[in-house]
Amino acid sequence: MSQKKIVLFSVILIATAITIQSCSHYDIGKRETKISKSGDDESHNNGQNCMNCHSTGGKGEGWFELAGSVYKLDMASHNPNGKIFLYTDPDGQGTLKYTIEVDGEGNFYTTETINFTGGLYPVHQNSNGNIKYMQSPIISGQCNSCHNVTTDKIWNE
Repeated sequence: MSQKKIVLFSVILIATAITIQSCSHYDIGKRETKISKSGDDESHNNGQNCMNCHSTGGKGEGWFELAGSVYKLDMASHNPNGKIFLYTDPDGQGTLKYTIEVDGEGNFYTTETINFTGGLYPVHQNSNGNIKYMQSPIISGQCNSCHNVTTDKIWNE
């Protein structure tokens, strides 16, 4: 094999290895399971769109399917340790498809696959059992991309 062919082969091999390593970084991030749990205090950036970092190519650990923040009525303090339910119909009717716990920081998130086909209706239940319904369906799990931007924060008494 000529010297030029060896150099060209080496360059191609190195470029391929770098590309595979770069792609595998993103695959690792996606496979990493991150699910909020009541009482946990590891989350951060309340009110920001979680998917800015926790998505393909983002710096955050895991690729979130659904994430957001919940606040108390004063809209300043977070509302920890509740639950988010996703139903097929408004007002907690239809089939309950998913349940996600709100952590101790008032954030909720999951890397588990969520099928938004046909839309899902979120319900927040705070730690006192108070319920708040969202009247329109969601087709994306980027809750803070609208709430706290074009619509009010998610709050419950």
